[in-house]
Amino acid sequence: QVQLVESGGGLVQPGGSLRLSCAASGIIFSSHVMGWYRQAPGKQRELVASITTGGDTNYADSVKGRFTISRDNAKNMVYLQMNSLKPEDTAVYYCNAYNRLGSPINWGQGTQVTVSS
Repeated sequence: QVQLVESGGGLVQPGGSLRLSCAASGIIFSSHVMGWYRQAPGKQRELVASITTGGDTNYADSVKGRFTISRDNAKNMVYLQMNSLKPEDTAVYYCNAYNRLGSPINWGQGTQVTVSS
């Protein structure tokens, strides 16, 4: 069974930083592209960052230059370092793994990030 458990969210001031973590199990972690999504109230879930098995990264324009996705294959972990946070970054953040068709495999509970003064 595939399980993805996100952690590290919380309340932070604008301009602050948070580091999100995602623990993956039930998959051969090193064989999957991994991604971070977020969903704000009343909005669709959107992809904010992804990382390939080889370490190549991609970012949504809204977070490029502020967020960094990374992975540790030895620990089956993927991370999202978020710097220079803005109120519009407020959302529930989810990680996921992609299957051979490029579709996300499973959703965890997410972790809440709130950016507010």
